Amino acid sequence: MPSGRPPARRRLRGFTFVELMVVVTIIVVLISMAIPIYNKTILRSKESVLKQNLFTLRSVIDNYTYDKMKAPTSLDDLVSEGYLRNIPTDPMTGTSDTWRTIQEDATQAVDQSSPGIFDVKSGSDKQSLDGTTYSDW
Repeated sequence: MPSGRPPARRRLRGFTFVELMVVVTIIVVLISMAIPIYNKTILRSKESVLKQNLFTLRSVIDNYTYDKMKAPTSLDDLVSEGYLRNIPTDPMTGTSDTWRTIQEDATQAVDQSSPGIFDVKSGSDKQSLDGTTYSDW
């Protein structure tokens, strides 16, 4: 049946470039909304770990002070005396040697001849989600 017309082209299955671009754009928008939420979740979990580590360190310092009738002179004393297995990591700085220790006032110390550690704080100067600095916790 040659009628002089070219044979009809079959419709090819697949997506057009515009359809693919719309799908890619939607995916990019969803990812750009998810990344800040993910980052905030990670920061919240680090803050939670920091609060727990500070609570543990402060409790152990108090226990050491009550047991030995003097405050520890360094955080390493807590490990060497068996109160801790190791010094916890400051999650904001990523190391265990950046804890900022606060010494007792000599007039208020349990053993006034050798005042020791009264409190411990984070060594980070960054701000938390609630606007306070981690070193104030």
